[in-house]
Amino acid sequence: MALSAAPQEAPQETPHKVAYGELRFDSGRSCLDLLATTHPVERLDDVDRLCAWLTGAGLVPPGTPLPDAGQDWLAGFRELRGHIDRLVGGELAGRPADAALARVNALAAAAPPAPRAVRHADGSLTRALHGAPGRAALLAAVARDAVELLTDPVARPLLRRCAGDSCPIVYLDTSRGHRRRWCSSEVCGNRERVARHRRRAAGLAPA
Repeated sequence: MALSAAPQEAPQETPHKVAYGELRFDSGRSCLDLLATTHPVERLDDVDRLCAWLTGAGLVPPGTPLPDAGQDWLAGFRELRGHIDRLVGGELAGRPADAALARVNALAAAAPPAPRAVRHADGSLTRALHGAPGRAALLAAVARDAVELLTDPVARPLLRRCAGDSCPIVYLDTSRGHRRRWCSSEVCGNRERVARHRRRAAGLAPA
C-alpha cells in the first residue's frame, strides 16, 4: 500500500473521555479483556465506557472518532461477551458450547476494521483506520480474536482461570514456566498473600 510522504494531521480527539483506570487489559487477548469487563461489577455500563474499552484494547487507535456508537453497540458487545464467556468456559471445562460457537463464528464473518499507516512530519508511522469503524467491524475483530485463540494449538493450552477466590477472570499464561496463578499479582495475588498471612497469624494466636 502506497503511503503519502506529506505530513498528516493528527486525528481529532475522541469525544469519549472515560479513563481506563477501571478497565483491565492484562489478560493477553482482546476477547479475554472483554470478559474481564464483568468483574467485579459491570464495566460496560454506558457507551462512553465501551468506547474507552475499544481504545484501551487496541481495537481503535487513540483519537479515532466513533460517531455511530450508541446503545446498539453496547448491546452488541455485551451479547458477544456472553457468547465468548460460554465458549471459553465450556472449553476450559470440557463442555462444548456449540450454540455460542456458532454465534461467535457468525460475528467473525464480517470484515474487521481496515488499518492504514500514517506518516507524520517527523517521518514516523502510526496506525490509523480507513474511516470510522462500524459496529459489525469491531464486533468481528473481537470475535475473530476468540476464534484465533481457541484454534491456536500453542495459545489454547495457556488459557487459565484466576485462582483468586470468586474471581472469574480468564487469562493467557505467557509467564516463564507457565506458573502464573492470578489474573493480577497486585489484585488477586496480593489478596491471597494477605489471607495467607492472616491464617498463619490466627494459627499462632493463643487459644
